[in-house]
Amino acid sequence: MSIINHDPYSYHPLENIEEVDIFNDALERKHLTKKVSEERPYTYWTIELYDQQNGIRGGGGLGILAADTRRVAENMGVPFALITPFYPYEAHQVMENGKLVDQHIPVDYKKFGFKYINQVFVKCCGNLCALDVVEKAFRNTRIIGITEPNFGELYQGLSGSDHRLYQEVSLGFGGYAALKLLGLKPAIMQLNEVATFFAALARLDELAGNGMDFYEAMVYTRKHTLYTNHTLVQAAEAEFSYEQFERFVFPNLKSLAVKKWLSNNFTDGKIKLSSVTIEIAEMRSGVSKLHARVANYHDLAGNKVKFKAVTNGVDLKFWTLPRLLEFYQNNGILDQTLLPTADYAQKLEFLSSDKIRQFKLLGRQEMNRILEKYPDHNGQILEFKDDDLIFDFRRRLVDYKRPEMPFKDPKRLRQVLEKHSAYYILAGRVHSGDKTMSDKLQMIFDTIEHDDYLKTHVFYLPDYNEELAYALSVGSNVTINIPIVGLEACGTSWMKDVTNLNLLISTHDGGVADGPMSAYLNVSGENEPEELDAVYKQMENAALIWENDFDLEYSIKHALGAFLPVISGTRMMHDYLDYLFSM
Repeated sequence: MSIINHDPYSYHPLENIEEVDIFNDALERKHLTKKVSEERPYTYWTIELYDQQNGIRGGGGLGILAADTRRVAENMGVPFALITPFYPYEAHQVMENGKLVDQHIPVDYKKFGFKYINQVFVKCCGNLCALDVVEKAFRNTRIIGITEPNFGELYQGLSGSDHRLYQEVSLGFGGYAALKLLGLKPAIMQLNEVATFFAALARLDELAGNGMDFYEAMVYTRKHTLYTNHTLVQAAEAEFSYEQFERFVFPNLKSLAVKKWLSNNFTDGKIKLSSVTIEIAEMRSGVSKLHARVANYHDLAGNKVKFKAVTNGVDLKFWTLPRLLEFYQNNGILDQTLLPTADYAQKLEFLSSDKIRQFKLLGRQEMNRILEKYPDHNGQILEFKDDDLIFDFRRRLVDYKRPEMPFKDPKRLRQVLEKHSAYYILAGRVHSGDKTMSDKLQMIFDTIEHDDYLKTHVFYLPDYNEELAYALSVGSNVTINIPIVGLEACGTSWMKDVTNLNLLISTHDGGVADGPMSAYLNVSGENEPEELDAVYKQMENAALIWENDFDLEYSIKHALGAFLPVISGTRMMHDYLDYLFSM
């Protein structure tokens, strides 16, 4: 590995919005499949989209998943509309004087092919707020953005703040009005997390406000709404006050029955959006098998909510090294829709250790090309040799994912790296205001700085983004994924590593727990010291596997055999369609 020196541097109420053409048998979900069309698309609501190609930078896995889901829908020919805020500012992180500093950069949607459609309006705090509707259309899918100059950036302010509520109300009521502006009627509404609740509320209000009996309106809304939960503990979610709803929500409701229903769901003047989202959506999904089993959510009656397991997947076309993807398809491992074939496990016999090393060499070259644009925390451009062994930890940096864990015993980390002439790359963004994680990242910097060997073999890449995620997936050898067991809903970073022939070191949590422990290098223990010991032992094991052709071939084939069906975004979309439309 060599280092190249680099100098870094009339509120329109929702009236007459949808013709109420409901009759009894239309309430049966089996009839919905006939209504999925260009005019009645599958609608996907998300507060976050991470799609750099289309000029939208998110904050983490929720946004990455949203982009993958739209691309998979496009590949499958599913009529699909993704509705999201287009934030006029995006957050970046740079190193200044050894510390990570946030930068806020304006973004112009016109530069990324979005077309201005018109304006819609919401009422907030006695004011009429104009929202621009912008759209980017693809073959059978589209991104519909809601924006205005003061919209701010993703996750601006605290989760229970007025600004967050304004953004969420704008997405829900404004986004629903935008659909009608475009002549679209949602066949289904998938609500990703509770921040999108107001989209379903807008639909309920429209139906009840146009004269439908409230009970019938609720039944119809519930049968056409899927709530997808991406977190584990209901108690951790933010609350809003009745006073906040009086200023931001109630002015946008025209149905007194809907307002009464919403008002009755406050407890001691507070409301959790998860409680009402659970009530307004008949279908509820978790994002891995483990998550669906352990997510601790209750309805308003106090009953624990059951979630259908639809494990997240990734767009293999987007995230897999192109030559490797061709190999999968040409050898009958993946079909043309990127689903594993019926006999994919047998077809993995075509993947020899020589092939694995050839594909990793191509990936290393691609990684080096991309890294030319991304200096590390010391302002240096990294370039790795073909046979360098690289461990990486790359994902959103948050406490439960434990990015600092391998640095708790610098001597043992150094021993593993030095013995195998290996390198360690850490990449990820810290959410603004997360002092705990900022302090831990600074501890990592200090640890690296005070060890002469680590200083030349451990690197942090700031301002983590989609391109860096791809570069490390195709170019590194071993990925480390060690969330505290019970706190990861799914995670998708590891999925991109598996498809690109990396060894996986992981705890048995999230989507990893969909597969057997034998398919990866498991980290477990009765306490954190035992887990830490397991991390170093598995790093040593991974290095030895890469040094032995037989072990490498066996380990990679075993991982792909276990996880290819899990990580396929096409499988994920099929699971959603089966759940939504096959009853």
